[in-house]
Amino acid sequence: MVDFTQQNIRKKLIEVSIPLEAINVASAKEKSIRHGHPSTLHLWWSRKPLATCRAVLFAQLVDDPSSWPDRFKTEAEQDIERRRLHQIIQRMLPWEALNDEAVLNDARWEIARSVAWGRGEEPPLKSDGRAVERYLQDIAPPVYDPFCGGGSIPLEAQRLGLRAYGSDLNPVAVLISKALVEIPPLFAGRAPINPVSKSEFKRGGRWNGKGAAGLAEDIRYYGHWMREEAERRIGHHYPKVALADGTLATVVAWLWARTVRSPDPIASGHAVPLVSSFLLSTKDRAKAWIEPKLDASAPDGYRFEVHSGPMTKADEERLAKGTKTGRGEFRCVLTGAKIDSAHIKSEAKAGRMSMRLMAIVAEGKRGRVFLSPNEVHEAAAIVPTPDVTFIAQDMLHDPRALTPVLYDIDRLDKLFSPRQLLALSTYSDLVAEARLKVIEDARGEAFPAAGPLCARGQGILAYADAIATYLGLGVGRLADIQNAICRWEVTKTQVRNLFGRAVIPMAWEFAENCLFNNAAGDFKTSLDNLVKALKSAPAAGHGYITQLNASKNSFPIRPIVVSTDPPYYDNVGYADLSDFFYVWLRRTLHSVWPDLFRRITTPKEGELVATPYRHGGKAAAEQYFMLGMAEALTALKEAATETEPLAIYYAFKQSELAAEGITSSGWSSFLQAVIGAGLVVDGTWPMRTELANRVRSIESNALASSIVLVCRKRSALADVISRAEFVRALKRELPDAIDEIRKAGVGPVDMQQSVIGPGMGIFSRYARILEDDDSSMPVKVALALINRVWEEIDQELDAAFDAETQVALAWFATYGFDARPSGELITLANAKNIASDALFDSGVFIDLKGKAALTPRDQLSKDWAPSLDATFTVWECVQHTAKTLNAEDGGGVAASRLVALMGPKAAEARTLAYRLFEIATQKGWAAEALIYNELAQEWPKLEDLASTADARASIAAAQAELF
Repeated sequence: MVDFTQQNIRKKLIEVSIPLEAINVASAKEKSIRHGHPSTLHLWWSRKPLATCRAVLFAQLVDDPSSWPDRFKTEAEQDIERRRLHQIIQRMLPWEALNDEAVLNDARWEIARSVAWGRGEEPPLKSDGRAVERYLQDIAPPVYDPFCGGGSIPLEAQRLGLRAYGSDLNPVAVLISKALVEIPPLFAGRAPINPVSKSEFKRGGRWNGKGAAGLAEDIRYYGHWMREEAERRIGHHYPKVALADGTLATVVAWLWARTVRSPDPIASGHAVPLVSSFLLSTKDRAKAWIEPKLDASAPDGYRFEVHSGPMTKADEERLAKGTKTGRGEFRCVLTGAKIDSAHIKSEAKAGRMSMRLMAIVAEGKRGRVFLSPNEVHEAAAIVPTPDVTFIAQDMLHDPRALTPVLYDIDRLDKLFSPRQLLALSTYSDLVAEARLKVIEDARGEAFPAAGPLCARGQGILAYADAIATYLGLGVGRLADIQNAICRWEVTKTQVRNLFGRAVIPMAWEFAENCLFNNAAGDFKTSLDNLVKALKSAPAAGHGYITQLNASKNSFPIRPIVVSTDPPYYDNVGYADLSDFFYVWLRRTLHSVWPDLFRRITTPKEGELVATPYRHGGKAAAEQYFMLGMAEALTALKEAATETEPLAIYYAFKQSELAAEGITSSGWSSFLQAVIGAGLVVDGTWPMRTELANRVRSIESNALASSIVLVCRKRSALADVISRAEFVRALKRELPDAIDEIRKAGVGPVDMQQSVIGPGMGIFSRYARILEDDDSSMPVKVALALINRVWEEIDQELDAAFDAETQVALAWFATYGFDARPSGELITLANAKNIASDALFDSGVFIDLKGKAALTPRDQLSKDWAPSLDATFTVWECVQHTAKTLNAEDGGGVAASRLVALMGPKAAEARTLAYRLFEIATQKGWAAEALIYNELAQEWPKLEDLASTADARASIAAAQAELF
């Protein structure tokens, strides 16, 4: 609810309609992408899907057709144009479209067209892609994300041809974003300088690589040199293992158990293992496990034996428990005595927690081979510990996210075994050596301006710095899977990296990857994934990332299009987690990025997270967050353009949603900060990275994991109104807004969060809304009122349906499709002034001789058509379309024909589908709810299909046949 009559303020697509379901489906699919995804460049937590960022940016910048009534004169023409824009978004959502220049050029031209029309001029020719890109770089407003994190938003802004800016307080986030957005364009189109590539050029080859492909080839070459050199220096610490046939095999991983002295005096203080599972593989044809065996001749009176073969269900359940008996509690393998958490902590603090080899996993001729430990491999792990002063930094005592601190693993260096520290230190040293090799190999090459990379230089030194940066990030990636917290994945038989979630958990047993296994844990594997990620970056246009505190950002670049994903108020502080990477990156790249790595650890004091242990309690921490966020949002508002809305992502915690739903304290507090900064919330789009139409999601009525808030600047002349006036405005304006949301194809499962947008738009456009006691209405109360008015609107819509549908709706809400005594139907029919016989004649109900029921979908006529039905009801429209849509052959086309033949009742049928979803959800009928959710989401596609030339011809033929 912004006054769009103001000069130069035009509605953008994101303020009216976006193909939400298509965006969410693409975002969910993206989670399975590994090769080439930015997440494989280096880990960053809660990275927004690229598909979401790309779609939101496009919709922020492209005008809604209603902004140009002189060009799109009727609502019908505007709807057609809007659907065309939706199709452009849908084409650019798939992962394969990331580097499809035809698709991207279409998107860029649409942005350029909106910018040009707003300036009273025509855009460059669509066929001239270079001209469109130059126009966007020179004329279109830049995009800025002041909480850029892993760089997804500026990266996608750059892909759309826009100038991309980002900043973050965290130096690890800044470096990752620079590697994706800032560095690739500086060296785009350059041929590689490594000796192998230059030798190929001399033989007649010619470099024709695009983007950062040349830089990527050099990174691959010097990274492989590092790997070979590392193996030459420390490979003897990673011996092969002898198999049963006497051949030697490469070790995949070693599995270690942590040990403490037994509390049982009978065990004479022997060091016994703390193991949560003895399973090695649960694959059907390759089951393997560890059995601890008492052996007086073995160290500490026991040994580990590895077995492979069939396994009973009972044995699998027994082995899956290891020696663990409860949370932080175990049993002694020697005596069965209880080892409680207090004893383990005491042993750890006394320095008596150690580790013992349980199993060796090797690469055999036919797959993984599981072997018992031996003295050779136990001894190989004993290596000279390198200097760890740089990494011996204290970890925050935060047991909710850093559990190892409870067991004296309270410094970063303690997260690694001695061999892992040696390996990572060796690779860290090799980065500097590789940088010198680059400089030597690049002599005689033509480079532009000199200067280091940190000053945006593009000469030989800057190029060497760039290669060192990516190799340093490779060391960071290696640390994620070369540490003593990594677990063994029994279903995939491989080591799982540490950061599956934004926590560092305690690992009682851990898996140590072999550094030279040509698989996960090998630098070469990490490097190859990193190179693929770099090759998929746009490497074009302008990109600039800086280290800044968002609440103190003065935005020297302005006006800007704001698209940003701020931190959630009480999330785990990424500053504490990212120290894990920072210490290695600092050791490796301090001379390349001196300003980024000038501190010993990452800055904590300015991080916008409500951490009670840092701010003196929960209340003080929340106040700190709200004040800082309000300051940051105010700065954003002042720097933002007048013509484009701001897009601000809000990430829900699932525990928060489960407890409080849409009126949760975190959500309402964040909205209060947004409104307090002088912004109007003009729309809310629920974004999810899990498919929303799964039965499991609908059973839990799961809300989206994040919401995009679409905001505008509030007028300085905003009025003050009463609570009653606010409710009247909701009842007056929400019906049309809800209809627009449904027309956009937003599924019923997402309606609750989507309706917040127009509702909060009404609330936030006023300076204040006064309660009866003249106090200001808080956001939490406004959210509850919006939800209540939405329910009232839906109930009013029920009264507009035909009588048969009203009876069917009332019956469904009480009995579903169950049969009940006919008297129940007579009562409902009388209330709607319709005879029960008419309900049977209509086909909506079936007469079961003393009982009645709604006609089941599987008993509906296959030949039904609206024009042949004497009692054409909205209920039948929905049920027949749902049945037809789910038919095995041609369901979509046939369903679209039905929609086209419904005429004006099609809109009512769509509304009924939403109501039926709500009822089914409230009743817990998940399968039924799934049907209506899918139908409502597909409805716009059915309308689109019905409007195509082929469909119209098919429908005309069908009508002719019917008549």
